[in-house]
Amino acid sequence: MSIAEISARMDRALADAGRPKGAVTLIAVSKLQPPERVKAVLQQGHRIFGENRVQEAAGKWPEWSAQFEGVDLHLLGPLQTNKARQAMELFSTIHSLDRPKLARTLARLADETGHCPKLFVQINTGAEPQKAGVLPIDADSFIADARSLNLPLVGVMCIPPVDEDPLPHFRMLREIGGRNDLPGLSMGMSDDFETAIAEGATHIRVGSALFGARDY
Repeated sequence: MSIAEISARMDRALADAGRPKGAVTLIAVSKLQPPERVKAVLQQGHRIFGENRVQEAAGKWPEWSAQFEGVDLHLLGPLQTNKARQAMELFSTIHSLDRPKLARTLARLADETGHCPKLFVQINTGAEPQKAGVLPIDADSFIADARSLNLPLVGVMCIPPVDEDPLPHFRMLREIGGRNDLPGLSMGMSDDFETAIAEGATHIRVGSALFGARDY
């Protein structure tokens, strides 16, 4: 599916929800995608991309950013503290702030460098033990602690369980963001981004619908 087709679906979903055109940022999730597929999307004019791993992004995006002006990279996957400095150099936005140690590390590096990417707090809305993210019951206190470190929080993010209806998870995330005055809602992927838009998503993360299935 082309960028134009995804954008048309986004516009329809926004109109149906009574939201203005352009209210949602499309993040093209390029993790594990062949270079020719990613370059095809770049050549269509899209510049906002998401990666899951710092190492993978570092291996390809500096070269592509030199070729295509205005690339804006978002880190979507878990961030190890030993990769935090490199991530802060590569990405404009990190969607996976999920634990106190990482918050402290980012705050220290921000003090050292005078720079920090925008940050989304990842919420484990399904309380899945194998998945990263702050538990919903701990979200308010974690957000308060991160703010006390002067971190630039802009929103909250979730990845609903694959075998559940995403709607309750999107609504939970919206409620957490609302009561903590965090307007950014990073939610919705290839199979459910229209539902996410209806529930107020500001950032959607679309990979396979745009690039095709990944070769794992």
